[in-house]
Formats: sequence, structure tokens, C-alpha cells
Amino acid sequence: MKALTTAALSAVLLTAIASPSQAQNIAVWRTIIGIAQANNMVGGINGGGQPWSTREGEILVDLDTGLVVFEVRGLVLAGGNAIGTPGPVNQVKGTLVCGPGSTSPTVIDTPLVPLSPQGNAEFDGSFSSSTAGCSPTDVAFLIRTAGGAWIGNGSVRIP
Repeated sequence: MKALTTAALSAVLLTAIASPSQAQNIAVWRTIIGIAQANNMVGGINGGGQPWSTREGEILVDLDTGLVVFEVRGLVLAGGNAIGTPGPVNQVKGTLVCGPGSTSPTVIDTPLVPLSPQGNAEFDGSFSSSTAGCSPTDVAFLIRTAGGAWIGNGSVRIP
């Protein structure tokens, strides 16, 4: 499955490079990090109650088509008695926050996907609603639990 996700990311990136006019509406994050400060709020979304860490991950979002591909590895708790595991979390979703610093950010989710006992999850599909109004320079990408708290985020965004 990792090869499929990597292939999908590569294909979309190659398309973006070959077609610069469309590349403007693509947001890519080269890594995913866990929430360092518990209960941190982003775009009106509460963070998880414990810090989390990751081993690696990446995200690609095509704002014109709504295509989203994300892959996270080693998303585990970095505190508490379940440290080093996902604890009770066995599903996550990707969330695009458009205008995270605005008074009314737009929040768009992917469907839930399984989170393995090793903290691995991936998604290759589309968001639940349109991303057309989002700007690639004013978005954040969060990894959230089924309950809604965010526990990871895209980091090192490539313009």
C-alpha cells in the first residue's frame, strides 16, 4: 500500500511540475509531525490531550480537484501510560483548514482510515467537499482522531 501512495504522490507531483499553471493550486507538505503542545487549537479545532510524535509522513492536496493523498508512519503518543503506541486511537482522518487564522476558517475532511498499532495510516482519494475556495498559501493540514481532536499536522510545506 505504501508503494501505491508513493506512486500517487509522485504522479501528481510530476503533473504539477510539467504544468506550472496548475501547480499554483497544489499544496505539499514534506513531513508530518505530532502535536507537541497538548490541547493546542488550530482553526477552531482542539488538539489532543497528550503530545504525539511521528516517524515520517507526507501530504499532497490538489485544491482544484479536491484530490488528497497522505501517508503517516509511526504516529504514536509521546506521553502518558500508552507512550509509544496509538493508545485507543485506531482511526484517523485528514483535515484541510483553509484560512486557519481567520475568524471563520473552512474545515474539510477526508473519510476516516485505519490507524495501525504501529501508528501507520494512508489515504488516497478526495475530500468530502470542494476545496476550490482555498489558497495554497493559507492552509493547514491536520491529522485528526475519529472524535475530532487533531494529533498531527503537515510540516515543511512546499509552495
